[in-house]
Amino acid sequence: MQKKTVWVFGDQLNRLIGALREATPQSHRVLIIESEQKIASKRWHAQRAHFIVASMRRFAQELATDGFEVDYRFASTMRSGLEAHIAEFQPEEVVATEPNSYSAREMLKNMPVRCVKSDQFLCHPDAYRAFMGARKSVKMEDFYRWQRKRLSVLMDGDEPVAGRWNFDEDNRKPPPKTNHDRWPQPASIPLDELDQQVLADVAPYTWGATPFGLWATSRAGALARLEKFVTEVLPMFGEHEDAMLKSNWHLAHSLLSPYLNNGLLLPGEVVDAVVAEFSKGNVPVNSAEGFIRQVIGWREYIWNCYWQWMPEYAHMNALAAEVSLPKFFTAPETTQMACMKSVLGGVYEHSYAHHIERLMVLGNFALIAGINPQELTSWMWNSFVDAAEWVMVPNVVGMSQYADGGMLATKPYASGGAYIDRMSDHCKGCAYDRKKRVGEDACPFTVLYWDFFLRHEEKFVKNPRVARQVRAAQQLADRDELQATAVMILQRLQSGEL
Repeated sequence: MQKKTVWVFGDQLNRLIGALREATPQSHRVLIIESEQKIASKRWHAQRAHFIVASMRRFAQELATDGFEVDYRFASTMRSGLEAHIAEFQPEEVVATEPNSYSAREMLKNMPVRCVKSDQFLCHPDAYRAFMGARKSVKMEDFYRWQRKRLSVLMDGDEPVAGRWNFDEDNRKPPPKTNHDRWPQPASIPLDELDQQVLADVAPYTWGATPFGLWATSRAGALARLEKFVTEVLPMFGEHEDAMLKSNWHLAHSLLSPYLNNGLLLPGEVVDAVVAEFSKGNVPVNSAEGFIRQVIGWREYIWNCYWQWMPEYAHMNALAAEVSLPKFFTAPETTQMACMKSVLGGVYEHSYAHHIERLMVLGNFALIAGINPQELTSWMWNSFVDAAEWVMVPNVVGMSQYADGGMLATKPYASGGAYIDRMSDHCKGCAYDRKKRVGEDACPFTVLYWDFFLRHEEKFVKNPRVARQVRAAQQLADRDELQATAVMILQRLQSGEL
């Protein structure tokens, strides 16, 4: 019997997404292609490569258990895999859900594939464009409030629950002085034969610590992680959301982003689970609102910015940052900066860093050191278990590196050692003194922070959000010595002696 084929990509692993939603074993065959070209294209973190491939293979097994005929095809390229599938099965048609990357959608334009609209996100770009109307840009906060209203999430009629849209101010406490193990440990499950085979297959293309069961690779495993988060961790999520600790890499972060990004979880069900626990009185409003803002606000906003500005956006470099990515990004033991060593060590061990570590340690350092934004984007894409092009390009080029000249963020997210000292326990015992702007042991963050505003003073002196910092830098009594120290630091950075 001739069937239609549903082509499922590796970040659409859910029966309820797009073209697969209406498919049945009687009418449809499923195609999943594991592309050698894709796997060999980058040097992936071992846990990221394992997570992606193992999730694909496990999803194929689950579909087969549900009665689908699955063509899980190993091919040199996506195109060759599709051509071989069509030659073998002669499907009535091949249908796919809109891919989640610009390059994949461009690829499908020249293939015999019918695309259906994606419903993997809560705000499709068509709806976002209608929301924008004639406006040239949209602030995330305005988008978030619109999402809250249209989705009826944490609303009391037309007003937000508890009378406030945003509880950010309640969620910026520095780390506690003691009891750093107060947060529940993440779950892990033993690796099975499928996992071991995947590890052997991806080993030639990977770096980083070997997977040990931290990241679930099945729908059931992802749902179990969601349940654990909303019942055990979410009540503690809010107040220390921006804190960093060298002794605790996860704190109260959900660790759910990988599953949202590959389809094992859907954003609507995550939001529903959070709202249910809040409605029972089990979760404070600042924790519920803070987490929901990440899911229906920032995540969906970034998704739509990506589609609004690609493909030119990925190549922007408004600050002409051309310093090469330092080698300690993949060899964290080689740096003496305690904060960088801790965060990068966590990436090596878990293929993960939470949002403040990404923005205010890794991204902040790259920004003030003038590291090329495309190199940083590529490294993050390779390194984080939850990475995807639509995530990394706007977050790095726009939010983190200001390489878009202010299209996404209204100011550069630059800070010195004082911020890291306030929000973490990294500075104590570090080889560098976060209070010093000059000298051999001056904190690279502190020095490069001031040097950044001097290097770009003409660009930022009229920016109302950072003009005061620029003027303060211009008035430093040790300005010349500071700039000489910055040159020394950047030289040591490139020689691998920082």
